[in-house]
Amino acid sequence: MHLGLIGYGNIATLLPRILGQQGALPSRIDVLVRPGRASAARAAFGDIAVTVHEDTGAFIATAPSLVVEAATHAAVKTSVLECLRAGLPVLIVSVGALADAALETAVREAAEAGHTQAHLSSGAVGGIDMLAAARLSGITSVTYTSRKPPMAWRGTPADDALDLPGLTQATTFYEGTARQAATDYPKNANVAATIALAGAGFEATQVRMVADPTVTANIHEFTVRSGALDFTVTLEGKPSPENPKTSVSTVYALARTVLNQTAPITV
Repeated sequence: MHLGLIGYGNIATLLPRILGQQGALPSRIDVLVRPGRASAARAAFGDIAVTVHEDTGAFIATAPSLVVEAATHAAVKTSVLECLRAGLPVLIVSVGALADAALETAVREAAEAGHTQAHLSSGAVGGIDMLAAARLSGITSVTYTSRKPPMAWRGTPADDALDLPGLTQATTFYEGTARQAATDYPKNANVAATIALAGAGFEATQVRMVADPTVTANIHEFTVRSGALDFTVTLEGKPSPENPKTSVSTVYALARTVLNQTAPITV
């Protein structure tokens, strides 16, 4: 496989290592970064052989068989759209960017123009297959709760609303729609956006965010009521040591999708 990566953060640099552990390190890896970041990107990947590009056109010209966006919402608005228009399939990690209805439309139109597909990563949450199936039967309600240790919310609006280091009990600091959650908490609400897009939509999906000093994991729970089935999914994702806002399971979910691109049998 020829893999393209957008970004060089924790997710992007860990993904090739996991693939290598599975005996499936891509034969070539091209990485797209912002201007002036090439040296830092090479250092971040360490002993993993990568070719780093600061120009989107040069990156696209290498024709990766799959591009994985593991950067920011800004990358979805720019590089991802260019890759899709050029006919490259893209796996999007920053799903929360699609809370912007205009951007969701732009991604759809870019994929259609390039005769390719934008794949949305399930990230840190499971049960997305059944949620998408339930949508076909008619969904009555979807409620998602994100429960994390207080310091995992550092650098978000929760930092202004709460004394995060001083919390002694679980505190709910946000209740509202998935669209507003993904807009206000872009680094924490990719799961909310994924659940919304797979199920009832951004406006109909209700979200609760909780800072809980009694937990050490990033806990994702959502409950679905539909015509075909009712169910609740709870996952305790272990926080990434490098970035506690991210569940390390996000990278393994990406690895599974990449491995499925070349596997003779996929699940």
